[in-house]
Amino acid sequence: MADELNKQTENQKPKSGAGKSATAAEFSQFEESQFQGFEAGEKINFIKDLQLNVYIELGRTQMQIKDILELERGYVIELDKLASEPVDIYVNNKKIAEGEVVVIDKHFGIRIVNLTDDAAQFKGIS
Repeated sequence: MADELNKQTENQKPKSGAGKSATAAEFSQFEESQFQGFEAGEKINFIKDLQLNVYIELGRTQMQIKDILELERGYVIELDKLASEPVDIYVNNKKIAEGEVVVIDKHFGIRIVNLTDDAAQFKGIS
């Protein structure tokens, strides 16, 4: 196939600039990198300072637009979860755990009660 392409290219008539010849581009060599990479223990330390979005989902529901437009102060929206069910904990849109809602000095908190299989594999990394 490459031979056919070369033959087609050779048979084409030259356009403007006939008689000019093309030469291959030359690039200087890159210097050898002084950075040798990370050792196994350093790899995880490199990413430990990254910040990720964490959010807690109490439940979900679906509403018609007309019902949403009628929302006002004091309106109660019923969710699909029972009060006794654990809430879902997400990190970067991926569920990693389930927990229960607690109150800590007038602030809400979440006590983790169950890690998902994906989160459990990272538990021992430190």
